[in-house]
Amino acid sequence: MNIFLWHVHGSWTTSFVQGPHRYLVPVLPDRGPDGLGRAETWDWPASVIEVTPDQAGDEQIDVVILQRPHELVLASAWLARRPGLDVPVIYLEHNTPPDPTGGATHVATEIPGCRLVHVTAFNAIYWDNGDVPVTVIDHGIVDPGYRYRGDDASACVAINDPVRRGRAVGADLLPFFSERLPVALYGMRTEALGGADLPQHQMHEAFTAHRVYLHLSRWTSLGLSLLEAMHLGMPVVALAATAVPTAVPTDAGIVDTDVRVLRDAAAELLRDPERCVQLGKAARAAALERFGLDRFLRGWDAVLEEVAA
Repeated sequence: MNIFLWHVHGSWTTSFVQGPHRYLVPVLPDRGPDGLGRAETWDWPASVIEVTPDQAGDEQIDVVILQRPHELVLASAWLARRPGLDVPVIYLEHNTPPDPTGGATHVATEIPGCRLVHVTAFNAIYWDNGDVPVTVIDHGIVDPGYRYRGDDASACVAINDPVRRGRAVGADLLPFFSERLPVALYGMRTEALGGADLPQHQMHEAFTAHRVYLHLSRWTSLGLSLLEAMHLGMPVVALAATAVPTAVPTDAGIVDTDVRVLRDAAAELLRDPERCVQLGKAARAAALERFGLDRFLRGWDAVLEEVAA
């Protein structure tokens, strides 16, 4: 099957392109947001093909996957075909809605013949999806293997663009935790807060030296960095927001809405490496069962076949 999609979310796309299909990814000379092409810091198979606007119109496309509202116009221009009318279309929604009351109507309701896929059941229920057929496909992770060491009695947290995103990603909570325990920040565009910007493979290696993984997001979708940390075998201390309570079982870490409880729990875990190993192994087992790559790819194959039929 030939699938046309933009490179928007590198971690998610890395898992998606592990399937058996041919993946056509738009590329532009400047490799900007609408033409990133193949990933440079993730390992993608040869089945991911870069296509220019001139090439895209000549390609046979079985399904278009949209991930941002303006891609509907972009896809029509690149392919000379209208998604939903001339070629089957799926809208993949990565994010929580901007309106936390559940009143935000999803753009997919305006696309004829569209199938809407959410990455968490929480997102699916909080968006107003109208009459659009909805499927939830939980994240899948390319297993990095058990790597936990925990030699460094500190916590780590991964936040992309923390200054701009602020409270939504819990960036404002970092000083509160840092008052009681050492916290290392990783992600993208973290320099202003003293963080380290690392490619994914280096970030995994950096994570596992720390004793605890800290997850502080208030209003974001379920973070792939959290699921990756669990795959690595790290114990988790996480704010009980959005889909986190359903993703982190009680034997894998501490999940609570009270940041004082979380800070005390993290400090206690830093003094108890044996318990950290126990929690981390449970976290890995839970992540492999719920967020394994095979289950993720099977779910997507079923939806792709149904939409393209």
